[in-house]
Amino acid sequence: MATQNTTITTGNARFSKIFADSSTDGVWSGNVLLDTISDQSLGILVPNATLSFAQAEYESGAMAWRIQNAQTLSVSRYGFGVLAGQNCMKSSMIAPVQVSPNDILTTYPLPKASISAPNTVNALAWVGTSKGIELMQATNFADNTATEMKTAINSQTIGDAFFNSTLTHICVQLDDDSQLDRIEIVDNLGGIQMTLQGGYRGATDSSRSNHFNLEVRGLNVPIGKGFKLRVVAVGGI
Repeated sequence: MATQNTTITTGNARFSKIFADSSTDGVWSGNVLLDTISDQSLGILVPNATLSFAQAEYESGAMAWRIQNAQTLSVSRYGFGVLAGQNCMKSSMIAPVQVSPNDILTTYPLPKASISAPNTVNALAWVGTSKGIELMQATNFADNTATEMKTAINSQTIGDAFFNSTLTHICVQLDDDSQLDRIEIVDNLGGIQMTLQGGYRGATDSSRSNHFNLEVRGLNVPIGKGFKLRVVAVGGI
């Protein structure tokens, strides 16, 4: 699989550190960012420090990031990166979090699909429910085609991963220059329970964010067995 350079600058009002990695596309495993000066992981370098921002960047495509405890695997903070050079401090603020000595910064990048296959898109989504948060994806799918998103780790549908929970929020990032038409929550009978429209992100006309094509909070959608999360989009040139 291909790799790309990823960086996260994180800290608080008193200090910051830059963490970097040559990250493999399409996986979390092995993509642990280390301090650019000491080659140490987050928890070893700044244990017990409080972080209030995370400026994450990738080379091309799309990227999710997270702060994860390497022992318990619990995730304390997460988000999306931006294309290198498009960072914004105001939109990179996070709820303050204290670093555990076991914490690591990891990334999950995807390439820009249309470079190798025109008229295709890669999509990531942080999906939050009453059971927790999970990264979902749809890769190399055709323009204007409703495509199911599945969990990035074990390829489960939203109905399998979050059965008997309530969908509370969703944040979608498409690869660079792509347009999100909509996402759909589909029940086990094929009925569309909810449609949410998106748009562009980054340095594109009508964009409102460098990080996401759609972000919605305060949802209250019951998720049942057989439910699906679908995405419809148009790839960038």
